[in-house]
Amino acid sequence: MGGLRELAASFVVPGPAGVAVRDRLRVSESDAAVLAEVGMFLGSLAAGDLAVRSRQGLSHDAASWAVRKRELTGRSSARWAGSITKASHDQWALARRGQVAHMAWLRTQIASVEARLGRPLGAKADKRAGLVRGYATRSEWHAKSRRLHTLKDRLARVEADWVAGRVRVVRGGKRLAHTRHHLETAGLDEAAWRRRWRAERMFLSADGESGKRFGNETIRITDTGQVSIKLPAPLAHLANAPHGRYLLDATVRFRHRGEEWRDRITANRAVAYRIHHDPARGRWYVTASWQRAAAPVLPLEAALARGVVGVDMNDDHLACWRLDAHGNPVGEPRRFFYDLTGNTDHRDAQIRHTLTQLLHHTRRTGAAAIAIEDLDFREGTSREKHGRNKRFRRLLSRFPTSKLKARLVSMAAEQDIAIVAVDPAYTSRWGAQHWQKPLTTPRREPSRHDAASIAVGRRALGHPIRRRMAPPPQHQSDGAGHRTVQARPEARRREETRPHIPGPRTGCAPPDRGAKAGDQGAHHRSGHPAEPESWQQDTLPLSH
Repeated sequence: MGGLRELAASFVVPGPAGVAVRDRLRVSESDAAVLAEVGMFLGSLAAGDLAVRSRQGLSHDAASWAVRKRELTGRSSARWAGSITKASHDQWALARRGQVAHMAWLRTQIASVEARLGRPLGAKADKRAGLVRGYATRSEWHAKSRRLHTLKDRLARVEADWVAGRVRVVRGGKRLAHTRHHLETAGLDEAAWRRRWRAERMFLSADGESGKRFGNETIRITDTGQVSIKLPAPLAHLANAPHGRYLLDATVRFRHRGEEWRDRITANRAVAYRIHHDPARGRWYVTASWQRAAAPVLPLEAALARGVVGVDMNDDHLACWRLDAHGNPVGEPRRFFYDLTGNTDHRDAQIRHTLTQLLHHTRRTGAAAIAIEDLDFREGTSREKHGRNKRFRRLLSRFPTSKLKARLVSMAAEQDIAIVAVDPAYTSRWGAQHWQKPLTTPRREPSRHDAASIAVGRRALGHPIRRRMAPPPQHQSDGAGHRTVQARPEARRREETRPHIPGPRTGCAPPDRGAKAGDQGAHHRSGHPAEPESWQQDTLPLSH
């Protein structure tokens, strides 16, 4: 057991802290032209402010923030200036967090390559001794030694940027900027790419303000669905409403969480809005978001009081099994499939549909919690960890762990279902070892993933994954072993045999306690006085 790592404790995942809903804006051609002009103008201001914020680096303070906001106010408005400067600061902070994650990833890769370079060629891995396998050939060893120098150079550059407070951000996205040089591979022409680039660089976002009319003065949406925006000062000639505002012809109806949104704006509570354009479909959308009060996290014991549904996440389906509070599987296993091929919208719809099925199944079973593995494949997709197994690396890369968990937490919160995260170590191996074969019947053939879902659920409940086995075979007593698997982990003296209790080892009544305890005839069943004896007529005497 020395090679097994220490398992992390299970915990209840906190609920979401915010809400975001989206609806389509069916704008006219004139409205679309105004929105595009305003978005491009504010986008240029946002790009310049982000450049100024990036140059300031670690020397940024409240005074410099006020200077940036004052400069933008004269070119747009005070509210737009506040939204732009805050977005620039958030973008800079996000880039800094990305640098930290990148440095940690580079250090992990460097340590992995160095460990394998230090092993002989073709050496086997030894997990118990903590030794990794060596590279297969001399050419691979040489290529990895060159890659090691490349990784160290990249780490040195990132560390220098971190110390200097310098970030590298591309407004519009680095991936889309790179696509400009590979239009044929992406299936785009220059005009289509240019439309996407302009749409991504637009800025039409405004934070909400509590106490203001309908919760937002910059982008205002009334309870009847009317949408109006505050125009920047250079574009005030486009206004069609008082006070330099532009009123759109399109109206908004948030069908999802519409009542919650309407309650907020009627109470003048803050709601943030973002208007964005999808050039591929030629559609405009508006997204409303707001914060929620932090809900208290349910204690683990209370969440698991009615059992749990253990879930094993896989590349193409979710395998789940209902467990009662004692860790026993109840009912039949369920599998909910999804398809991760296709575009992003298709994959997102597949995930949402699968999670909806899982939540409905949990409600039907009566459980109030879902146990799921606390997976994180961000470091597990590297080629240094899985070597030449490109197929497995590609599988991990497309596995939507972050999106699946985030959506599951937010959707489960609306159903009052708790999400319990467990350590994923050895769940597949131990689940198949202890549960797959015993649960196999002529009409049910559980898979390895079904058995893993039981292991996940038992770990969430605090039970060992190993199932409770039958008593020793000799005489179904303690003569052949201990009773460890027949007692709870916290039971005292569970490693010892059971104490001998006087009396019969059966489930019947003890001696001298039955209804016929004083009847000695009752012990001789074949001649029991109370039993009816067979009747036979005596033969007639021949003497008469």
